[in-house]
Amino acid sequence: MASPLIFKRDPVTDPRVLAFLEEHLSDMRRISPPESVHALDPEQLRAPGMYLWTAWTAGQEPQALVATCALKTLDAGHLELKSMRVGAERRGSGAAQQVLDHVLAQARAMGAARISLETGTEAFFAPARRFYARNGFAHCAPFGSYQPDPNSCFMRLELS
Repeated sequence: MASPLIFKRDPVTDPRVLAFLEEHLSDMRRISPPESVHALDPEQLRAPGMYLWTAWTAGQEPQALVATCALKTLDAGHLELKSMRVGAERRGSGAAQQVLDHVLAQARAMGAARISLETGTEAFFAPARRFYARNGFAHCAPFGSYQPDPNSCFMRLELS
């Protein structure tokens, strides 16, 4: 079982968070063609309708940043899962499940009826696709402003 994490609603200004997000963007740019990179930069994560949480280690000082996850408002009752990333050293630890559980609880508290996400089709993203499927996400058509893209996998979870 993973060590409990501390979640913070984040203004995207902490240098540790900015570096973590830059690492995420760098990975996405390295793996996917430019037209298929849908990761958000810090400025986009500060936009109205965006909610970013960071996950930190509990019980140790200084706290270490473990993960990020964001929700983007698409329309009434429909949110998009964005910027979900667990640091490489914590992958496979159960941290991702804690992060997803937290963000789904936040979405329900916000009154969302469904959450959609876009992830890659490259082999790098296979663990993420399996993780989301295990958590009830099903493949769906492109949503929001997305267009069909052979490098994108679209998934949706109906919340109850």
